[in-house]
Order: sequence, then C-alpha cells, then structure tokens
Amino acid sequence: MWIFFLGKVVLMFKKVAPYIGKYRKYTIWAVICMSLGIIANVLPYFFMYQIISPLIRGESVSNSYILYRVAAVAACKILFAVLYTQGLSFSHYSAYHTLKNLRVSLQGKLEKQPLGHIQDMGTGRIKKVFTDDIDQIELLLAHAIPEGIANVAIPVLILVLMFVTDWRLGLLSLVPLIVGMLAMGMMMKAGMAKMNDYYASATKMNNTIIEYVNGMEVVKVFNKDGDSYKRFGEVVRSYRDFTLAWYKVCWPWMAVYASVLPCMALLILPLGSLMVINEVIALDKLVLVLCMSFAVGPSVLKALNFAGKFPQLNYKIDALEKMMEFPSLQEGTSGFAGNSSDVVFEDIHFGYDEKEVLHGVSLSLKQGTTTALVGESGSGKSTLAKLLVHYYDLSSGHISIGGQDITDMSLRALNDQVAFVSQEQFLFNTSLYENIRIGNPDASREQVLEAASRAQCDEFLERLPNGIETLAGDSGKQLSGGERQRISLARAILKNAPIIVLDEATAFMDPENEEKMNRAIDEIMKDKTVLVIAHRLSTIKNADKICVMKDGECIASDRHEALLISCPEYKNLWDASVSASTWRIKEEKNV
Repeated sequence: MWIFFLGKVVLMFKKVAPYIGKYRKYTIWAVICMSLGIIANVLPYFFMYQIISPLIRGESVSNSYILYRVAAVAACKILFAVLYTQGLSFSHYSAYHTLKNLRVSLQGKLEKQPLGHIQDMGTGRIKKVFTDDIDQIELLLAHAIPEGIANVAIPVLILVLMFVTDWRLGLLSLVPLIVGMLAMGMMMKAGMAKMNDYYASATKMNNTIIEYVNGMEVVKVFNKDGDSYKRFGEVVRSYRDFTLAWYKVCWPWMAVYASVLPCMALLILPLGSLMVINEVIALDKLVLVLCMSFAVGPSVLKALNFAGKFPQLNYKIDALEKMMEFPSLQEGTSGFAGNSSDVVFEDIHFGYDEKEVLHGVSLSLKQGTTTALVGESGSGKSTLAKLLVHYYDLSSGHISIGGQDITDMSLRALNDQVAFVSQEQFLFNTSLYENIRIGNPDASREQVLEAASRAQCDEFLERLPNGIETLAGDSGKQLSGGERQRISLARAILKNAPIIVLDEATAFMDPENEEKMNRAIDEIMKDKTVLVIAHRLSTIKNADKICVMKDGECIASDRHEALLISCPEYKNLWDASVSASTWRIKEEKNV
C-alpha cells in the first residue's frame, strides 16, 4: 500500500517536475528540514523511556537526571517547530514559483492554440484551470511531497528499531498499520467509483448558476422566476445528493483508519503485558516499544491524509494536461514577405467538431477593393472571415496575402497586416485612451486623439466626466453598444493595417448614430483591402464585389446590380433587407 501511495506521488510529481527548474533544491531542503524536525519530535519519547526505565528497574535517579531530560524534551519540541517551519518555508517557496512557471507555460501554450478553440472553451473553464486547479497542485508540491516523504521515512525507521528491540512486539505494531491502510485503500476505491458523478454534478451546477445569473433579465421580463429557480434548485440538490453519496461511502472507512492508525499500541499494550507477565520479554523492552509506537501513529496518519487528496489532484492534473496538449496553431516564423495586400482563399474546407461547414470556398480580394459576404445565418460568412485572421487551422486549402500563405508567417506578422473588427469588441477596464492605444502601443497622444476623432468618438467623449481618460468599466459597460463599437473602430484606425475585416461592425447602429457610424467605417476603409460582413445589405451595395454564401459555399459573386438580376438568393436577401428597413409598428386608432 505504501508503494501504491508513493507511486501516486512520484507519478504526479513527474507531471509537474519540468516546471520546478532551479527551485528543485528548495524542495529537497524542505524534505531534509522536515525529516530532521520529525526526528526531533520523536526523540522526546526516547527521553521519556530513559526517565521511566530506571523507575521500572527500581533504580534511584537524581533530580538533575530528570531535569536534563525534561529540558531535552523542551529543546526537541522547539527544534521541531523551527525545522518544520523552515521546511514549510522552503517547500512553499518552491511550490509557488513552480505554479508561476506552470501558469506562464500554460499561457504560452494557450497563445499558440487557435483563438476559436480558446473561445469555445469559455472563460469559466479557463479561469478554473488557471486559478482553482493549479492552486490545488500547491498541496502536492508544498505539502504532500516534502511532508509525505518525511512522515513516511521516519516511521519506517522507528518500525525497524521496534523489530530490533523485539520482533514479536514489532509484528504487533504492524497490525493497526495494516488495518488502517486497508481501510484507506477501501475508502479510495469506493470514492473513485463516485468521483465522476460528483464532478459531473459540480460542473452542471456551475454552468446552471452562470446561466441563471446571465439570464436573470429574461427571467424577470417574462415572469419565468418559478421555472428558472426550479431548475436551479434541482441541480443544486443533485450536487448535494452526489456529494453526500460520495462522502457516505467514504466516511465508514475514514472512521476506521482515523481511529486505528494513531493507536499503534492497540495490541502491543495488552499482548505485550501478557508476555511480560509470562516472562517472555522484559518490561523495559515493552516500555521502549510503547514509547516508540506513540511516535509512529501521528506521522503515519498525517502521511495518509494526503493520500485521500491524490485522486482529486490526479483528476485536475489530467484536465490541465489535456488543455496543454491541444494541437498548436500552425504558425511560421518569418515576417510578411508578400508583394501586395491581395487576399486569396483557395479551395477552403473547414469544420467544427468533425462537421464540415465550409465546402471548397474560393475567393479573391484585390488590393484596395471592398468585398462583402452576404447570406443567411449559418451560411459560413463569419467563419470564413475568422479564418483570414487565423482563428482556426484549415482542414484543407490555402489562404494567402500577397502570395504568401498565412501559415508561413508568424501570428505577429499576420496581425500587423490584418485588423479585425467584430460586432462585439472587448474593452478593458482602463481608460478609453489606453483601449484605443492597443491598436498601436507606440502611437503618440495626438495620433490616438486623431483616431478617436476619425471614428466619430468626439461627441460622446465630450459628455464623459474625464473625456478620453474615462474608465471603460468591466468589459466596457460604461459605454453603449454603439459607443463601444466606435472605440473599437478608432483602435483599428490607429492600427492602420492594410487589410480590414469588418464582421457585423454595424450591428449596434441606430438611426440617430447611423451617419456617424458610416463616416467612421468610411475612415477605416480608406485605401484598404476590405472584407465586410453586414446584416444591413444597404451598407454594402456599393462594394466592389459581393459574394453570396449558402450552406458553406460561395454560390455567386458580382456587383450589387448584377446579382439582383442573376442571383435569386441575393434578390431574396435584398428584398427582405429593404422590407425590414421600412418596417414600422402600426398604431391602431380607437374608433
């Protein structure tokens, strides 16, 4: 059983060992300090034996003899506290630097993964891995390894001394240890059978809580409090039931090992006393072994307490490894070497979760022209646009800029060539000035202010208490949707990339601000190669080329007037767009 537990520790340690680096020596010093500390904590039992032994033999001892040993006991306890504390200091120093290295490595691996995959995972899962799951590994590095090794090594040494003193008493001391370890093994076996259900119910509860909070506005507006709370209550009760079921199978075995292991003298005292009465062994040997047994129990119990945490740690480390093992985005190392800002999509095939959504799309964007993608929802417009900025790797086909495949250049080089503006741009909770400057960190204040002005931000910036230095709030909540959109357009204007991708960039346009938004978009499109997706077809009717997407294919491409004649699908989309733009609620007059 000890081999099983130590094997678990070694296996998990191997998984995180590459991130320890130069801090490995602090873990070693932690083991040494804690081992010496436990020895210092064990020695008082031998001093107690030295006090008791003469009394058993009827020998007289001086007061100084006893006082010296009492002083030695006190010194050992102080030494234990100092050494153990120093050991914990070393282990935590190593552990938290290792966790830092682990987080930095994970961040680096995430940066190399497809951005679409990162978005699919969701912020909740990523936050849980970066904080909760990695923090749990601290238990392994700062406690389970140094304390576990120290609390196992010293009891083993004491057990050897018990056998040297008297092999029969040594065997008796092993019985509670074996019973306790068997109980621990049964607890872990029973707990593992329930663990998957427990974690599944916990995940379901977390997702339901997030959904409940995010959807509270809809719940209130449509008076669905009862239904929503009923579902919320069901998953919380389900989590409670699975948790109690897990603990229920573990508690009996936990009670057994927690009560038996500290009592190493459970059989030594009665059976050893019988052996003394029958003159099989000497009384002082029994007393010595009893004193040693008192030193073994607490250390063994402390070591085994870590064993119950190993299944959970192993689960979290496996989840961490799966996230880190996801294939990296195909990326080159060279800079941009294209001869123009022409963009070519060549026989593009792509799918999500093995379901293909783009089927052999070919499309070319000439430098300085505007190309629009139109089509019904789910036709593949946004997916095609995101592939240009390398959100995902292609299943097959090629995308090139100026004749250079985007997978041959680094992501930094690609990002320098393409500015991407989506319908929902994220704003950091810092000043609007800093949010715009993200487009070009080297820009001067005058350049930032000019970009804000060209993006038609002046009107609302003048209303804000601190102007452009106003904080955006969490995710930009201090601004309206249209204002956030104009800040993101200012960011793209400041970036001044030769290729612009506008994915539903006019989604928050309202009649009052339509002219300002259009002027802002005109500013960003000047002399650029533009790929635009718009739900309002009136905004793209003057595009140099309009591509009609349907079921993951480009079924037609031409100018607006030609498509109205040659493409029934486009005419239907145009008619629907015109009808929607003129739609009004009819007021019924009372007669």
